[in-house]
Amino acid sequence: MNVRGKRIGFGLTGSHCTYDAVMPEIEKLIAKGADVIPIVSYTVQTTNTRFGKGEEWVKKLEEMTGHQVIDTIVKAEPLGPKLPLDCMVIAPLTGNSMSKLANAMTDSPVLMAAKATMRNHRPVVVGISTNDALGLNGVNLMRLMAAKNIYFIPFGQDDPFKKPNSMVAHMPLLLDTVEAALEGRQIQPVIVAHK
Repeated sequence: MNVRGKRIGFGLTGSHCTYDAVMPEIEKLIAKGADVIPIVSYTVQTTNTRFGKGEEWVKKLEEMTGHQVIDTIVKAEPLGPKLPLDCMVIAPLTGNSMSKLANAMTDSPVLMAAKATMRNHRPVVVGISTNDALGLNGVNLMRLMAAKNIYFIPFGQDDPFKKPNSMVAHMPLLLDTVEAALEGRQIQPVIVAHK
């Protein structure tokens, strides 16, 4: 299914090293005609790292999408019945946010937007970026893989020898994953060699 004219929520959580891989994928969605609504976790807003300052990432998202970021739980809640999304993307989805999503905890704007979208029986696409996908967070990863209306950008081990539990989504497959999710399909294979 084409994304043209679709309202796509795009949530970022705190995997700061992944933002450079995600920004071109947001641009692809916009180029294909999607209306992208940016949503950020509190970590994205307030953390400055060697990968950039929180306020700079927020500004970049707003300039790219033409929308102010949704930066509070209160602002994210209307994405349920009042202002529904056609699809919600969370990329990157950190291990911390993954564990909360898998256990129905809603303590950030991104997680509230995901909950609101699931409440509407619409797809939530996730692009994981976590150092413990094959560790303690493995149970949460599997819980989400078995959940209805949650779809995964194909992912793989990004550094199997130095970080054997770490897995990261192959972000260039984001658009394909969203298009399939809008049709109720998970693209395959889900687990791929990380590139």
